[in-house]
Amino acid sequence: MMGPSHALSGATVWLAGTWALDHFAGYEQSPLAVAVGALVCAGGALLPDLDLSGKVTRNQGGATVARTFGVFSLFVAEVIEKVSLGIYTATRLSRDPRRTNGHRTFTHTLPFAALLGWLTTWVCGHYGKWAVVGVVFFTAGLALRGLFDKWAERAGWVIVTICSAVIAWFTAANLPGDRGYPMLGFAVAVGCVVHLFGDMITSAGVPILWPIPTGRRLWRMVGVPNGMAIKVGGKVETVVLRTGMVTVSLIAIAGIFAPGLLQRFEID
Repeated sequence: MMGPSHALSGATVWLAGTWALDHFAGYEQSPLAVAVGALVCAGGALLPDLDLSGKVTRNQGGATVARTFGVFSLFVAEVIEKVSLGIYTATRLSRDPRRTNGHRTFTHTLPFAALLGWLTTWVCGHYGKWAVVGVVFFTAGLALRGLFDKWAERAGWVIVTICSAVIAWFTAANLPGDRGYPMLGFAVAVGCVVHLFGDMITSAGVPILWPIPTGRRLWRMVGVPNGMAIKVGGKVETVVLRTGMVTVSLIAIAGIFAPGLLQRFEID
């Protein structure tokens, strides 16, 4: 999947889950909490692609997420790509092919999603409000880069960074400071998992079973059969799937904040 689809899928899953919690468990959240959660989950849904680096010195290439903060995020992506390749090389079994890059390896696994979610929760709980602001700043930048890719491409990484800072400042000014917000870690982890499922419906697949060995392979790429796989950037992804996700998101938002509207259409 392309970056915009990943980001949109993260936001959609979070909004739908929030609606379900509100409707079936009575777990209500403020509009700001819902917006921040959706934004963090959308950004988290781009994090696995930090293993696809570009050219740092030229500020070129890389995945959508790698270009979010210009050369700074490209450098981070370069490091993560090399670390991921190192993990792959150190753990590969006899039937795992040799690789020269780390894309779709460690960051595309369930342990990575769990680790990142736990780390986010720990940092926010240990360092409090300012850690929360930092998480919101970083993930908001990723979400803006993914959800509004054409605008972000034209505006440039400096404008995206400024917008992320404004969102983080607004969050700091309005969220209570006496909580660790463990839901942020959950949102990051959910976003990463949603990314994995998004890549699994393409022909490349992801090593979703890692680190469980199968047939003398530790990094087996798992995905849907080629005949069912969607083409990355094709009409099914950019039109059908994105239209469906936008529709679900709008219904979920209405269900959270205007349930009476859905009752008129017998959707509730």
